Amino acid sequence: MSFLAFLVLGLICGAIAKMIMPGEHGGGWVTTLILGVVGAILGGWIGGVVFNVGLAGFWSLQTWILSIVGSAVVLFLFGLFSHRGHEHRTSH
Repeated sequence: MSFLAFLVLGLICGAIAKMIMPGEHGGGWVTTLILGVVGAILGGWIGGVVFNVGLAGFWSLQTWILSIVGSAVVLFLFGLFSHRGHEHRTSH
């Protein structure tokens, strides 16, 4: 998969993860892109470790599923850390 295709995959998967995860998520398209790319990498790694499959081609269903799941995990973790910091700042 080319670098540009990986960026497109990350942007789309990050946007899908934001749509399926409950709650309000901040950040613009750059944050969504970064979230999706990191999520795709994480999803590929998890797929390799747990299911012995990784990211395949751009049009592969397993690539999209692993990337969306990885993006949702990264979004969840991002929400935990960003809300914790926000609560800490408002308490002073």
